[in-house]
Amino acid sequence: MKKELEKTYNFNAYEKHIYKKWEDSGYFNPDNLNLPEDAPSYTIILPPPNITDKLHLGHSSMLAIEDLMIRYKRMNGYRALWVPGTDHAAIATQNVVEKKLLKEEGLTRHDLGREKLLEHVWEFLKGTQNTILKQVKGMGASLDWSREAFTLDDKRVNAVRKIFVDMYKEGIIYRGERIVNWCPRCSSTLVDDEVEYKEQTTKLYTFKYSEDFPIPIATTRPETKLGDTAVAVNPKDERYREFIGQTFKIDFFGKELTIKVIADWKTDMEFGTGAVGVTPAHSMVDWQMAEEHRLDIVKVIDEEGIIKEGFGEFSNKSAVEARAMIVEKLKENRLLIKEEEIENNLSVCYRCDTGIEPLPSKQWFVAVDKKLRRLGNKSIKEKAIEVAENKEIRFIPNRFTKTYLDWMNNLHDWCISRQIWFGHRIPAWYCDDCGEVSVSEKDLEKCSKCKSTNIRQDEDSLDTWYSSGMWTFSTLGWPDTYKGNEKSGDLKKFHPTQVLETGYEIITLWVSRMIMMSLFALEEIPFENVYLHGMVLDGKGKKMSKSKGNGIDPLGMISRFGTDAVRLSLLIGSTSGNDIRLSEEKIEGQRNFVNKLWNISRYILAFSENKKGDGELFAKDNRQKMTTSDKWISVKVKKLIEEVTKDIEDYNFSAAGEKMKEFTWNDLADWYIEASKFSQSEISGQLLRAILSDLLKLWHPYLPFVTEKIWNHYNDNMLMVEVWADKDKYEELVGDSESEDFEIIKDIIIAIRNVRAENKVDVGKKIKVQIVSKTHSGKIEKNKELISKLRTGIEEIEVLEEGKAQEDAIVVALKDIDIYIIGAIDKEKEKERIKKEIDKLNKLKRVIEKKLDNEQFVSNAPKEIIKKEKIKKKELAIKLEKLEEQINIL
Repeated sequence: MKKELEKTYNFNAYEKHIYKKWEDSGYFNPDNLNLPEDAPSYTIILPPPNITDKLHLGHSSMLAIEDLMIRYKRMNGYRALWVPGTDHAAIATQNVVEKKLLKEEGLTRHDLGREKLLEHVWEFLKGTQNTILKQVKGMGASLDWSREAFTLDDKRVNAVRKIFVDMYKEGIIYRGERIVNWCPRCSSTLVDDEVEYKEQTTKLYTFKYSEDFPIPIATTRPETKLGDTAVAVNPKDERYREFIGQTFKIDFFGKELTIKVIADWKTDMEFGTGAVGVTPAHSMVDWQMAEEHRLDIVKVIDEEGIIKEGFGEFSNKSAVEARAMIVEKLKENRLLIKEEEIENNLSVCYRCDTGIEPLPSKQWFVAVDKKLRRLGNKSIKEKAIEVAENKEIRFIPNRFTKTYLDWMNNLHDWCISRQIWFGHRIPAWYCDDCGEVSVSEKDLEKCSKCKSTNIRQDEDSLDTWYSSGMWTFSTLGWPDTYKGNEKSGDLKKFHPTQVLETGYEIITLWVSRMIMMSLFALEEIPFENVYLHGMVLDGKGKKMSKSKGNGIDPLGMISRFGTDAVRLSLLIGSTSGNDIRLSEEKIEGQRNFVNKLWNISRYILAFSENKKGDGELFAKDNRQKMTTSDKWISVKVKKLIEEVTKDIEDYNFSAAGEKMKEFTWNDLADWYIEASKFSQSEISGQLLRAILSDLLKLWHPYLPFVTEKIWNHYNDNMLMVEVWADKDKYEELVGDSESEDFEIIKDIIIAIRNVRAENKVDVGKKIKVQIVSKTHSGKIEKNKELISKLRTGIEEIEVLEEGKAQEDAIVVALKDIDIYIIGAIDKEKEKERIKKEIDKLNKLKRVIEKKLDNEQFVSNAPKEIIKKEKIKKKELAIKLEKLEEQINIL
């Protein structure tokens, strides 16, 4: 015989031990689950956490949601695989290490050189990676650690090189000069969705290039005007229509400009002067105009944010210095018409907040619009749009389908080269003798064309999102498991994956790239569903930040309140696509619930010890042995299993959790357990233990540690691999209609408790109760003892089919039931209470009468609605009559 559960749940003493037990069992690996060959697969690839820092609450939310899904599917007989991994996060990691080196040793990457810098990066990486993996395990994540991956390990390096070469051969990857987002601080390109925007107050300058130029323009960046090759006006603008098509030669402070006036419908006639200088080398919009109108492209600012040679006195000045110089010269030459402050958005690097400099650069690109015969003569962009439109990939919530499609429809060629040293180095070699560019999966020692050994590999690295875009299939063995367009091994068994769960803010950064990469490599989608969680905000709905001092450290909360409490606080109240508020008070409240579940389990296990097993419980002949409360709780638990299962399948995790909390705390603890103490049936112990087992199964995906600990106390097997709760077995015990009687008893008990509370009847004072009901007297008589003992303070109870108002009694009128509470009355207070109740009921009655007197309502409303309103009116009249009678007696 096992000892009782300890009085308190000591999570600090149990959690590490329980996780090690799970790991040692091997059940995180679906190959060890002893499932039939035809068992369906269910796969999630963990979005790899960035190795630059410890986990934050966004990661904790992601882990809680994904672990819930995996544990649920594992218990439902799926070959549930959750693949772990971390992301090398090239730019972010190199930035962190560079800043650290500069601060601690005063060294830059150029002082160290490529090899030495990479040594520092890998040393830093080992420490942070280990910390993150410990944190992931601390959240209870049931990941298959035997399949752990890293976006820069040898397998991923081989996969990235393979797909790069394949894309290059098919013309999807090319090298060319185009305008890119350039970060002078990171000395690297950024894709559009890595650019963030900061509101700022800046100056708008209105001026003319020269005295004889006919059109004034407005700009916030006068320094870029050194590279203008056109002025754009709206073709509807009558002010400038006569100049469209004309070309002007201008001396702009020593720099000769050739300015062509062009018509462009996108030019805003209301902004500034309605005319804008076109600087193709330093504006994405202007670059597109230059392509349409075949304008010259003049690069003014270099990669370090400095004015290039060839611009006279402005050369070698910073952009800010050149701006001040040009403004001063405009003033001196009386060309500055107006200078005003405006609000606008500054483009900044998402990693270091440095202002972005759009400029032309020779880079590697993915041609998203290039048609491929094997994709039905469609581009990867078109196919990525098609799979979303056809619902092959479903976004949860659905509104993000539009976000995704809007982005994809406006997607331009993707710049994939980065001017950094850490990351996947571009597998391209340049021959200094013949100029040949060779792309290869293997390192080259000589030129593929002239066989010269005077070759050098491209210095740049690939965009992090390029390698992480392969995450679903590179982690499952691609390309080794994909030969002749046939899948094998893990790729065949687990791809496409069933769910990608991630934050809504990286639909464009990551989700879109994963879809395109998978369509190219495998000609199939990477996942069937995209579940998007929101941001975790503080208790007041504000974004958490260190500067505001409102951040919550998940690890600190786990050490104080336990992993289960943190998980539950992130799951309950969280709905797909919406931000969630989190406070220490909320986590503490969920800790209290975990303790409640422990105490309930402790009571049930002690109460039901030595009772017969479930097999003997779930038999039809046991119906006759059941009390009213047994029947009621059986229906409640059956419905709970049904609703929770549906909610989880529909990704309504919070709703499922709320229903389980309501059942656990209210239906089970406050009602059935209390009732079972006074009206024990022959099967109440067995029933309680059966309900506990099913409840632990339902709670396990949410609260894995406490449920496993309780389960292991009275079972030899592990809850983690138990079969999900079965609702159908409760059908053998009772039908839905048989549980309604207990609801009547509950209503009576609640009414009596409320009267005692409202009238401030002393807790120890005993009362007498007379209950009158022609319809329910038999059921009430059967449960008299229960009514009197469930914290109602009744010493005598009488049940009648008919009766009349009692003098000096408080009356409560329920449907078909009148309750007279004797010995608790304060006449004046009771008269006041009844008057208020009469006023309230009269107001309700007048509302109903107004509806029924309205001809339009009566003629248009469904017959059943009208019937319900008439029944309500009749019931109110009866209640009012009884209350009037009672007040007269008083």
